[in-house]
Amino acid sequence: MTTVRSLCSRVRTRGLAMMAAAGLVPAQAMAQGLPTMEAPSRGEGDGLLTTLQNYLYDFGALGGLILATVAFLIVAIAAIATFNEARVRGEWSKFGVVVVVGVVLIVAIIWLATKAAEIL
Repeated sequence: MTTVRSLCSRVRTRGLAMMAAAGLVPAQAMAQGLPTMEAPSRGEGDGLLTTLQNYLYDFGALGGLILATVAFLIVAIAAIATFNEARVRGEWSKFGVVVVVGVVLIVAIIWLATKAAEIL
């Protein structure tokens, strides 16, 4: 009886191992058609550290673009809300102040992001 159990146990273990190996073969075959990773904008560099620094530079530039986009959206939402208030109440000076300050804010953020990209 113990021989039968041990035989079943070995067959089950080998069967699971074979199924796992068979599952890995298609994954390796599918991975061969994947595109290669793009090099950073400053080039790959001489070693791993230089390549990582170049990728961090790209990440920092992307962060500046995201910050400028978020600032633009916040200014746009504030301008639309103030425009609706001004249309109802007739207070157009507040709308003008929000638009002028928003445009100055966006220009300043874009300028600072550009300067930060040069420093990186």
